[in-house]
Amino acid sequence: MAVLPSPVRTALAAASLPFLLLLSSHASAETLAAAPVSASTRTPESITSLRLIGEQRLPWRQRYRGTMVGGLSGIDYDAARGEWVLICDDRSEHNPARYYRARLDYDQQSFRRVALTGVTTLLQADGSAYPSKKTFARRGGAVADLETLRVDPRDGAIWYGSEGDVTLKLNPFVRQADANGSLRYELPLPPLFDVAVDQSSGPRNNQAFEGMSFTPDGASLWVALEGPLYQDGPAPTPAHGAISRITRFARDGTVLGQYAYALEPIPAAPGKGKNADNGISEIMALSDTRMLVLERAGVQNDKGRYRNYVRLYEVETAGATDIAQLATLAGASYTVMTKRLVLDLNQAGLRRVDNLEGMAFGPRLANGHASLVLVSDDNFNDKQVTQFLLFEVMP
Repeated sequence: MAVLPSPVRTALAAASLPFLLLLSSHASAETLAAAPVSASTRTPESITSLRLIGEQRLPWRQRYRGTMVGGLSGIDYDAARGEWVLICDDRSEHNPARYYRARLDYDQQSFRRVALTGVTTLLQADGSAYPSKKTFARRGGAVADLETLRVDPRDGAIWYGSEGDVTLKLNPFVRQADANGSLRYELPLPPLFDVAVDQSSGPRNNQAFEGMSFTPDGASLWVALEGPLYQDGPAPTPAHGAISRITRFARDGTVLGQYAYALEPIPAAPGKGKNADNGISEIMALSDTRMLVLERAGVQNDKGRYRNYVRLYEVETAGATDIAQLATLAGASYTVMTKRLVLDLNQAGLRRVDNLEGMAFGPRLANGHASLVLVSDDNFNDKQVTQFLLFEVMP
């Protein structure tokens, strides 16, 4: 993916300016935070376990300001405004590619409400909305499959990642927008992430940039592939796992390190002729070397219904091989990141575990513990739900 023209690149310099976190006049008593807190303050130093506080859901295909709500694939907390942001993975089929703002009303004892507060259309470099697949052929641009977003801890800008599209020869990307959705910057990426229609290399379709997180100090950005690159080996099956790459970038696109993450085998066998997969659905940095990884599997039964298996791991890069210079992992010698199971969501006492794809820390609870929120992508499917889960982080 080409680097954007210099007017957009200049936003990088602006993004490096310190950002004073001030409480927005739009903040409400319904939000948990009495005052904004930085990402480094919200991020826990240690995590031994999680305690489920509660769950909230949005109605299927809820209408909000002329848009259809669903496909929520990423979440983050905007401390300056006391609000949450949610990316929608609608490929401009129902409405143009967009993100929502919301307030989450919760405390240490209960999770009471999710209320949408705004919606913003994300724009391409020419100021137009992203096209759908149908309009892409005549308009060009990029069909955005948006799976992750983060609020810039330095200036409040919105960073979002797209998986691209192998069939349309569209590479994945990471872009930065201002609060109004206007494009400011695109992260330069190495050719390793370029798609190949012949499937000889690059990301698999719908298996590219699924997770993203700033380090707590905001100096660098972790980006995770959902599944293995073609040249790195086969996708997971019930019999074997696979390897995905997680990359740490400087803000100018310099690769600061890249590490191998070992995906688990698919937890169950699908029905005859049905589908099953497993991959990274989101990451959350704890430090320069540690992060949470949300690993999500979907297994289709004989009747075509999916069951989701979701596990949360803490991973560490210390001792792992930096694989940035390895064009292929097939036959290579390397050490993967260590991982520790924090929570199996299917054992958390929930009535249902849906397609969880978003994860973010919120304001601290009254006892000083961190709060963690997960959100599910319902794929605009009436057999799924938009599910918000709230946890207390036990240090």
